[in-house]
Amino acid sequence: MRLLVVEDQPKMQQLLCRGLREGGYAVDAVSDGPSALHQATEAVYDAILLDVMLPGMDGFDVLRRLREGEVWTPVLMLTARDAVPDRVRGLDEGADDYLVKPFAFSELLSRVRAVIRRGRPARPVVLRCGALALDPATRTTRVGDTDVSLSPREFSLLEMLIDRRGAVVTRTELLDHVWDSSYDGVSNVVDVYVRNLRDKIDRRFGIQLIHTVRGAGYRVADSS
Repeated sequence: MRLLVVEDQPKMQQLLCRGLREGGYAVDAVSDGPSALHQATEAVYDAILLDVMLPGMDGFDVLRRLREGEVWTPVLMLTARDAVPDRVRGLDEGADDYLVKPFAFSELLSRVRAVIRRGRPARPVVLRCGALALDPATRTTRVGDTDVSLSPREFSLLEMLIDRRGAVVTRTELLDHVWDSSYDGVSNVVDVYVRNLRDKIDRRFGIQLIHTVRGAGYRVADSS
């Protein structure tokens, strides 16, 4: 899952990005309204965390212009302004939710999950493929009755594959949605993480769920 954080205070932006990445999200960040408008129209995000008080263009105007341009990415507005008219204006402009600072990070993560669920086609609460079950709300993975420990990045990669089970997901799509635009590490990172998942799931349990489609990417399918 890929998020855009729009926050002009450096410390708050750093805190948000670090916490969201630890939660398994790929995160891009900008610090002003015009940059937010540009980034949100040039890239595809699962959700946008949008501060209200921004230089260049406030969050309300950014949101209004996005919706006028038919960009329907779910938006969670963040602000220190707790006045009812501000909350009403944000929702009227097309925000999906509104969170007042200061907030508990656990609540932020819960709100992010909620706006992403509302902004995409209906899907089961628990994602399944054969004996594999993935619960995005609790970030838990099970094969049969056995818990499987995954890193946040491994979980996000597997979630994308199983959410599109049966379909081929390219390495580029996985890289764009599981890592963020600042990533400049090894080019075969997707293959490394897929190998980790196979060790933890396929080889450990003697099943074959993660398939390589040569020259295209990967897909998850039950071969039992």
